[in-house]
Amino acid sequence: METRTFGRVRVTLPGLADGYLSNVTSLENSRGTVQDFRYADADLRDLDLAHAQLITGRIGNLRAARVRLEDVRADSVEFDGCDLGSAQWVDSKLSRVVFRNCKIMGANLSGLTLDNVIFESCRLDYSAFEQVRAAGPVAFSRCVLSEATFTGCDLTRAVLEDCTLRAAEFGRGTYKDVDLRGNELSGIRGAANLARVIIDRAQEADLGQALTAELAVTWGDDLPVGGGRVGR
Repeated sequence: METRTFGRVRVTLPGLADGYLSNVTSLENSRGTVQDFRYADADLRDLDLAHAQLITGRIGNLRAARVRLEDVRADSVEFDGCDLGSAQWVDSKLSRVVFRNCKIMGANLSGLTLDNVIFESCRLDYSAFEQVRAAGPVAFSRCVLSEATFTGCDLTRAVLEDCTLRAAEFGRGTYKDVDLRGNELSGIRGAANLARVIIDRAQEADLGQALTAELAVTWGDDLPVGGGRVGR
């Protein structure tokens, strides 16, 4: 299996061989499984899948105004150049899946289990990650996560590499050994929840700045001079 390395983790890539993939005109199937497929250049109003399996395939240049995916198993699948609108993807498992150059803005990603998953050069602004669990290697590389929120997630050993994290909020969750090296951290929210993450020494000031903003401290030299009599 081909792999890619991000920080300290090695992510297994989808095992795809174009010669074995057949073109399909829909991701829906009466048996619930689409396998060994290539799905490209579709412009949909709605993409609604439930209790389905996508196994070994490429999905390219898919545009959908509304996306609802529930209990969808994706195994060895590559999404490239897709615009999934404000997707609702819930209670699903993704294994050996790559999202590359995709827009998944304002999405609700809830109850997902991720195992060997890469988000690369994706727009994930305003997306809400809720109860998302990294069961294996997970990497976000060169992604925009402005104002994204992470709530109740277990992102153990995940890697965020060269990402935009402006006003991204990390709520209560598990972030043990999450690799945040190479990111600007001064504008994040929820810094106090990032126990046991990995950063560079140069990022210490950024993380401290984020924590100071979160605590709403008052600097002593900003206090007015002669602020009245101090009681005994």
